[in-house]
Amino acid sequence: MDLDVFVTTHHAEWNRLDQLLGRGRRLTGAEVDELVALYQHTATHLSLLQSTTPDPALIARLTQLVARARSTVTGTRRASWRDAAHFLTAGFPAAVYRSRRWWIPSALLSIAVAAAIGWWIASHPEVQASIGASADLREMTRPGGQYETYYSSHPAASFAAQVWTNNAQAAAMCLVLGAFLCVPVLWILFINMLNLGVGIGLMSSAGRLDTFLGLVLPHGLLELTAVFVAAGTGLRLGWTLIDPGPRTRRAAMAQEGRAALGMAIGLALVLFVSGLIEGFVTPSGLPTWARITIGIAAEAAFLLYVYVWGGRAARAGEQGDVEHADRSAELPTAA
Repeated sequence: MDLDVFVTTHHAEWNRLDQLLGRGRRLTGAEVDELVALYQHTATHLSLLQSTTPDPALIARLTQLVARARSTVTGTRRASWRDAAHFLTAGFPAAVYRSRRWWIPSALLSIAVAAAIGWWIASHPEVQASIGASADLREMTRPGGQYETYYSSHPAASFAAQVWTNNAQAAAMCLVLGAFLCVPVLWILFINMLNLGVGIGLMSSAGRLDTFLGLVLPHGLLELTAVFVAAGTGLRLGWTLIDPGPRTRRAAMAQEGRAALGMAIGLALVLFVSGLIEGFVTPSGLPTWARITIGIAAEAAFLLYVYVWGGRAARAGEQGDVEHADRSAELPTAA
């Protein structure tokens, strides 16, 4: 492309668009139609320049012009309670449902790894000795030891807030770091499963695995599911960078990134619920069966929410992305 010829040919359109935008709302019907047409033409010009001509000054000018025109043509839209309701009833569960082919295998493989680590530690005394001194391990696993008192070591409200913050950070890291070709997400998953496996192995070697599971399952079912969903979404985001499919890599990463951001907000709410269970139910005086029943009920409610509401919304075309009007305009690409 000859840049000078291109600018000479189209600069009158750009100037006219700038002039119309400067008049605000004092436009006739014909001028509004002209503004829309000029906005569409200028957006096309910007796309062509971005793909063929590295002229930062010209691209910056047209980017600003297109942004102003888009704001004028589409109007500014403020978030409302309707948006929040749509996100909770359709956007978030649909995003979780769409990523199920990533987070379900992640969950199954992670649980298998934790179980394998637990079996390895429980059946090999020399591995236990490498973890800590015998006296320290007995102190951790005895009745009333550190594994049991951990959940009641702080007031329930502050403990729930601390747990929620830590888990939300872990989930956010999975979502954000997925863009780095998936590797950090796999490491975060492994560290979480290693900690779980150590607990399983040590308590099992002390003959108290039932006590450990009675403490972990009430909150752990929902908590780990949220972590697995975050990890699966992060892995999907990383794979999108490797294989964007029929979309351009930029468009694919933008779409999946927006969905991941919404996922972070939704999972923060899920982890808030699991934090409440861990802070108030796990250390409570309820029988073990009652605490586990509460955890199973919370997990079942989340899965029904995802597969019923999310599945219905996904089949209707919901992708967990922002509203179409809030997305950046994109030109069609050849298949």
